[in-house]
Amino acid sequence: MAIIVENEEIKVSKVENDYGADDIQVLEGLEAVRKRPGMYIGSTGPRGLHHLVYEIVDNSIDEALAGYCSKIDVAIEPGEIIRVRDNGRGIPVGINEKTGVPAVTLVFTVLHAGGKFGGGGYKVSGGLHGVGASVVNALSEWVEVKVFDGEDIYFQRYERGKIVCDLKKIGKSSERGTEVRFKADAKIFKETTVYEYEVLEKRLREQAFLNAGVHIELRDERQEEAVQKNFCYEGGISSFVEFINKKKHVDPIHPDVIYFAAKNPEDTVTVEVAMQYNDSYNELMLSFANNIHTVDGGTHEEGFKRALTRVMNDYARRFNKLKENDKNLSGEDVREGLTAVISVKVKEAQFEGQTKAKLGNTEVRTMVDKLLSEKLSVFLEENPQVARVIFDKALASAKAREAARKARENVRRKSALEGAQLPGKLSDCQSKDSSETEIFIVEGDSAGGSAKGGRDRRIQAILPLWGKMLNVEKARLDRVYGNDKLTPVITALGTGIGEEFNMEKLRYGKVIIMADADVDGQHIRTLLLTFFFRFMRPLIEEGHIYIAQPPLYRITKGKEHKYAYSDIERDRILASMEGKTEIQRYKGLGEMDEDQLWETTMNPETRLMLKVNLNDAEAADETFSILMGDKVEPRREFIEANAKFVQNLDV
Repeated sequence: MAIIVENEEIKVSKVENDYGADDIQVLEGLEAVRKRPGMYIGSTGPRGLHHLVYEIVDNSIDEALAGYCSKIDVAIEPGEIIRVRDNGRGIPVGINEKTGVPAVTLVFTVLHAGGKFGGGGYKVSGGLHGVGASVVNALSEWVEVKVFDGEDIYFQRYERGKIVCDLKKIGKSSERGTEVRFKADAKIFKETTVYEYEVLEKRLREQAFLNAGVHIELRDERQEEAVQKNFCYEGGISSFVEFINKKKHVDPIHPDVIYFAAKNPEDTVTVEVAMQYNDSYNELMLSFANNIHTVDGGTHEEGFKRALTRVMNDYARRFNKLKENDKNLSGEDVREGLTAVISVKVKEAQFEGQTKAKLGNTEVRTMVDKLLSEKLSVFLEENPQVARVIFDKALASAKAREAARKARENVRRKSALEGAQLPGKLSDCQSKDSSETEIFIVEGDSAGGSAKGGRDRRIQAILPLWGKMLNVEKARLDRVYGNDKLTPVITALGTGIGEEFNMEKLRYGKVIIMADADVDGQHIRTLLLTFFFRFMRPLIEEGHIYIAQPPLYRITKGKEHKYAYSDIERDRILASMEGKTEIQRYKGLGEMDEDQLWETTMNPETRLMLKVNLNDAEAADETFSILMGDKVEPRREFIEANAKFVQNLDV
């Protein structure tokens, strides 16, 4: 449950604002990391906690990229201790000439110390470029490292970034590799230090796909009987595409994954592309640079999109799929129903920001463009049956897009003739400042009436919807514009949808879905969320979508009344109230009067709201495909597997 806290104000006195030479702090060693951990791992919440594991695993993956590691074992031990073991070369244990310190000690205790800055140790690498191991050390209660050099076993321990003992030999072994054990520091990760097996599972499976043939094992040893999964995919990213389509329960429209790969003459850039079209209307493109998921894309995605659109149009013109007067296919048309994975390995990768969400190397754009331009053109010519089904799908998309354009113009023309740009049922707010305004999309006219009467008219707008709306998972853009339930939402928000979406035109800073707390209300919420995800995704990505949390019960004793948001909370309140009480079960929002709706669900000072975040676009895409797609069996399996999460809900 996320409780939204707003309008907090921080006041700084004039004295506190003074700034002199004595205020400059010099942080030694790894103190800077402990002081500002978010600068290095993004956050100190669950995402940052799991990032520690990724950094150590990335070091092992770098050994695999260099050709020296074939197996990586990851374990969650009792007490939330992480153990990562690989069969690579082992971190060097020799004395570094410049510092007089063992190399492994430098790696774990000095920022920007490692084999990733030249010298031939690594051709390409991911991770935090030489700060990963030391950052993990700084943010852990303790770290233990063992190095196997083929003859001896070396050991060293650190606590909160400080060396506890000198590097020492503790035994003999003919094995090679590195083992790192660490326990995240609860003083840093105050929210939680508990690892989620499924989160690590997804990341490690992803790494196995991206590094064909590397064997990765994940064990959860926290319970009496350990859970273990092994990942190894000889098919690499082609297997990745097959896996994604299978999980989304979509049917490919051509049998085999299309795969291309190339290296530049200098052997500093390697590009892999795998793609397959399916019978859905949605695209899913995943891009990676040096095994890092570039969630914001970058030059490799730009090169892919540009080349795909050009090649498809060139082929269509050459083989008369498009007539002389026909418009070119758009990028959106040629990517409809496409699942694609783009993976590049770059010697000098240039990322935007520490979290590496976007790749910036311009030479990669050129190389991906060249690879796809050459190889895809040949593939289409050599596989005319596959080319035909792909083009038929793209042409159908283009026709639907043209129909959507006409429908959109009809909506605009109708609005202009009626002299009102906003929906008739919208009760707008007085303020035009989107930083403070919010719109409640309310289920039903009755609840809409209560919300309209109880709202803060200055900043709160009300848009009532009635009946079930279109399931956009099964519809193209033209049907969205023609739908009388969704058109008011599009018009009220003002941003447009799809490729026309423009965040600068958003009229309300908060878009709040307010539906009944029953099955029908949950369905309406899911339909709206599917619509926002498919056609207005930036609203979710930038944190504008919220879900109101109306209470289920009103419990009254005399003049005192309390609200309960779950059965468990109801029972807790009843136990605390002695004597006779009355319980009102709200069957819907329409049963609340305007004062009750304001007090419980709309008042910014007292309400509870869920903020909709998009932490994993791939997982969200898969979930919407399962829940809102055509196939019944996957939906039944999903509901049965996740039913436990909605039972005994406690706020």
